[in-house]
Amino acid sequence: MTTREKVIAFIHRNRERYVQELLEFLRIPSVSAVSAHKKDILRAADFVSNQFRRMDFRVELHETPGHPIVYAEHLGRSGSPTVLVYGHYDVQPVDPLHLWRKPPFEPQLEGEDVVARGASDDKGQVLTHLKSAEAFVEAGGGPPINLKFIIEGEEEVGSDHLDQFLDANRGRLAADYAVISDTSQFAAGVPAITYGLKGLVYFQVDVKGSSQDLHSGGFGGTVSNPANVLAHLIARLRDESGRVSVPGFYDDVAPLAEWERKEFASLPFDEERYRAYIGAARLAGEPGYTTLERRWARPTLDVNGLWGGYSGEGAKTVIGAEAGAKISMRLVPDQDPEKIARLFETYVQQICPPTVELRLQQMHGAKPVVVPTDTPGMRAARRAIELGFGRPPVLIREGGTLPIVAALKEKLGLDVLLLGWGLPDDGAHSPNEKFSLADFHRGIATSAHLMAELA
Repeated sequence: MTTREKVIAFIHRNRERYVQELLEFLRIPSVSAVSAHKKDILRAADFVSNQFRRMDFRVELHETPGHPIVYAEHLGRSGSPTVLVYGHYDVQPVDPLHLWRKPPFEPQLEGEDVVARGASDDKGQVLTHLKSAEAFVEAGGGPPINLKFIIEGEEEVGSDHLDQFLDANRGRLAADYAVISDTSQFAAGVPAITYGLKGLVYFQVDVKGSSQDLHSGGFGGTVSNPANVLAHLIARLRDESGRVSVPGFYDDVAPLAEWERKEFASLPFDEERYRAYIGAARLAGEPGYTTLERRWARPTLDVNGLWGGYSGEGAKTVIGAEAGAKISMRLVPDQDPEKIARLFETYVQQICPPTVELRLQQMHGAKPVVVPTDTPGMRAARRAIELGFGRPPVLIREGGTLPIVAALKEKLGLDVLLLGWGLPDDGAHSPNEKFSLADFHRGIATSAHLMAELA
């Protein structure tokens, strides 16, 4: 029996233990955005650290002004590649709580799924790489490659202190590849490698018209209504077809390559099923592009939140003093977040009337990323996924943003392998988040195959 066969056999024998450890991990309410969960964050960091200590990895807990970063390494394979695995142990808040079928930190088994906050994003996925490393330690004489892990506790709140950690540890974090499992397969039974992610620019727009709310009869027609002004501003951000109206917004957009359009068109995508799943009356978007092309490779602008005036029960004839909106722009290569932010600010300031006070606050930003699809690491990943999932992966982009990908590429010069074991309908960030236990086990096996293929 080869070393790889021994490792895979060990993984199969320990399937039930892996599930129990996942459930233990999911019971920790490590919500990074809520200060009341500070102790739970530390418990989750300890859980991850103890996993590595059991494998005789060198483990360090790096304190930050926010939540700690767990760093672990297993080196000593001279001449073998080095892989840096990134993941996070923090999770999203659980609101709205009343929509959960069961308490979000009391994981439930529903058929082949485990339902709990963090099941797919990212505790279940990150644990697959820890378990594959453990299998090599227990059954294979140690990992066949050099391994480094960064598991952080602030991904869900913007990874504010991760760049500082990367800058301070550039030398020791050197690697040949980075591996991240925080994405998804294309569909159930259709594993995927993600090679592109959108970037992000996020603003809060505040409009103030008066020092206090005003009677709409007594003062109407003499002052600008902030809600009306805000509606006017938002209406001018996109045209009737859905294209963004900010001047210069599309100047740097890299067009889709012909092979990408063919790849997207070949995927088993049912547009009607997609429409029904999201509950929309009809699909909409930029003309001239398919639904998948718009989702993955065209930039967007969306209002994420909107407030102003009176919205309680019944009527109140009032001109609210202030109104506001949260607005996000998802970017594609080669758009630059700083340039897009400047264009947005300039345009909104130009179209805003002088009868109100306008405040623009930039809140988040991240660069779009496309990674090479024909590298030795990518070829190894394709072979590993075919062995672990029983069929070769498709290549996809995703509409979400992972700032860490650009940071690893720019600061450490790493090619990143985005290998997601989750499913698009796992409900990450939503009530009743789930993760398929079958894919959990397949992910562990695939991670082991990846180490062997890279070696």
